[in-house]
Amino acid sequence: MNTLAEKLNDTLGPAAAFLSPKGRRIYFPYGGILGQGAEAKACDINATIGMAFEEDGSPLVMPCFSKGITLDKKAFLYAGSFGLPKLREVWREMQIEKNPSLVGKTFSNPVVTNALTHGLRVAAELFAGPEDTLVTPDLYWDNYSLIFGEALGVPQALFNTYTDGHFDAKAMKAQLLAPGDKKILILNFPNNPTGYTATDEDAAAIVAAVKEAADAGKRIVVLLDDAYFGLVYEKGVHNESLFAEFSDLSERVLAVKLDGTTKEDYVWGLRVGFITFAFKGATADQLKALEAKAAGNVRSCISNVSSIGQHLAIAAYADPGYRAQKKEKYDVLKARYDEIRRILAQHPEYADAFEAMPFNSGYFMCVKPKGVDAETVRKYLIEKYSTGTIVLSGLIRLAFSTIPTFKLARLFQNVADAINELRA
Repeated sequence: MNTLAEKLNDTLGPAAAFLSPKGRRIYFPYGGILGQGAEAKACDINATIGMAFEEDGSPLVMPCFSKGITLDKKAFLYAGSFGLPKLREVWREMQIEKNPSLVGKTFSNPVVTNALTHGLRVAAELFAGPEDTLVTPDLYWDNYSLIFGEALGVPQALFNTYTDGHFDAKAMKAQLLAPGDKKILILNFPNNPTGYTATDEDAAAIVAAVKEAADAGKRIVVLLDDAYFGLVYEKGVHNESLFAEFSDLSERVLAVKLDGTTKEDYVWGLRVGFITFAFKGATADQLKALEAKAAGNVRSCISNVSSIGQHLAIAAYADPGYRAQKKEKYDVLKARYDEIRRILAQHPEYADAFEAMPFNSGYFMCVKPKGVDAETVRKYLIEKYSTGTIVLSGLIRLAFSTIPTFKLARLFQNVADAINELRA
């Protein structure tokens, strides 16, 4: 094992037990090219950098590329494996602003990832190994299986997602207490595919269940997939990330927050996300060690995240119109959510064709067809009604985020008619 990895593991101390075998081996190469380059940064003649500059020292950029953006040409330079320091600082401040319960709590600086999917892969490689168990609800984003199961060989254990219209924390706890010393728990609110966020009551039960499992001797890495954070449409729904509660819950619980610009800020192709760490009693050095391992993982696979994307995010967050514009886009989705509630209330007969799964947030809602296979319905909707949907876990997922409000009534009518015709 590289001595830099050993030093990071020694710094983590008992917290190194959260790491997978790959996570123990990874390190950020402070002493290699990057370290030598950093030492030479202030030199008058700096022949260390793998970039190109004009005779005046500005980035050597072709106008056919630079004319398309109004950013400074430095946006074409490498951002570094940790991400741009300014963006990391701004995002951390925004995390606290959006989650006031984090005030006064200890957590790492976010490391920039190539959006949420990459952040999940980084977390998976750092913390999940073949001897561990991935614990997820049975209604989950299918990419979890691709990342953890197919790519890394981590076994997955499912638990029932909902009971009586609420998150089934008891079923989750049973899986956490099942045999196996270390569990990787993914909590995704708002949930993809169902569009459900834990209520305040749900949140308390979830946190209590994880605490009980940790007190029973389990070591738990809680991955908070906060991709759709902030898109909550009902009162009584937990409006902060559970990262705040888990950040100081137990020395046997590592909280890993995965968030980013993609869904929160409606910039799906920007591909700028973040990974942030916390656990009870964590020291600044331990958190920096986790940041270094994350940055080392980033460097080992993509080197660094798009500098242009990161500079665009910094500029957007400094724009005086940012919050008003974000509220305007939220209102568009909230109006569609309200329209769906109105449609379902006005058409109780739809309950004969499908069951609407619990939903209160996000981009999606799901229906469970009655008496007919969901995949059969999906294909029939395309063929007869020119209506595209997604099938996941036996449910039909409807992305109201993409449908104009005036088409929503026809969408639900098409789904109900298709089911009834297939059953006839």
